[in-house]
Amino acid sequence: MLPFRLVYHSQYDLHLGLHVFPSQKYRLLRERLLVTRFATEDDFVEPEPATDADILLVHDPAWVTKLKAGTLSYHEILKLEIPYSRETVEAFWAATGGTIRATRLALESGVGFNVGGGFHHAFPSHGEGFCAVNDIAVAVRRLQRDGAIRRAMVVDCDVHQGNGTAGVFAGDSSVFTLSIHQADNYPTEKPLSSLDIHLADGTGDQEYLERLQNGVAAAMAMFDPELLIYVAGADPFCEDQLGGLSLTFQGLIERDRLVLGRAVGQKIPVAVVLAGGYALSVEDTITIHANTAHVAKEVLENRQSGPS
Repeated sequence: MLPFRLVYHSQYDLHLGLHVFPSQKYRLLRERLLVTRFATEDDFVEPEPATDADILLVHDPAWVTKLKAGTLSYHEILKLEIPYSRETVEAFWAATGGTIRATRLALESGVGFNVGGGFHHAFPSHGEGFCAVNDIAVAVRRLQRDGAIRRAMVVDCDVHQGNGTAGVFAGDSSVFTLSIHQADNYPTEKPLSSLDIHLADGTGDQEYLERLQNGVAAAMAMFDPELLIYVAGADPFCEDQLGGLSLTFQGLIERDRLVLGRAVGQKIPVAVVLAGGYALSVEDTITIHANTAHVAKEVLENRQSGPS
């Protein structure tokens, strides 16, 4: 039986200080998984950061140059909504390398898990919403370039629509994008995904899960992916500061089981990235992400122990 690997790099922390985005959550999640004995040190895989060539598969050279040189305009930093630093840029390159590694682990064993990533608001020529580089899109393009896959699906369950990912893959028949999100929330302008599921404020577990199940079923009927990237945002949680949905811890676990179970059940390799999470208590965000790791490992082990 292949072990369940977790992709993690110490550079994932964007070092944002007192910010609504608790970027220390990656380190805290790793510590939680170790202290609860869910994982050992040997279960963590350190990725190589993405290369500039990788980033350029999606992003415009001018944007990459600005990020590397620190020449972002005041307006670009305002749109990004996080302070600029060299450490922050290194974190995005590391997270993108982590998502590439997680997709490769998915192709090898069935499930890959990046303890980071999910920066779905980044567009080719600019960043926004705490996202400077779209690691999801870069990973898909890297695997396509290498001939590892032709077709990919992104199932984005962050509370915010994956506008950058939708923009990158608009009109591309090789990538299917599904986003389920709160309609009346960031971003104001929502480029069309292949399938968008817009939810009303306060949507709870039952309606969310029903609509997600119907959406995933419809997506799978329309498209046959060779890889699925699951954007497992923690921010649909009922106590999230930047969200307005009402999912419970158990509802989010069932969400994870629905997406991961469907993919693995259809023998579609699935890579998990974490995306947003801004609960009033950072410990709640860590719990949600840890639960996603538990579900991913459970689904993988069930697949490996079940009939072929």
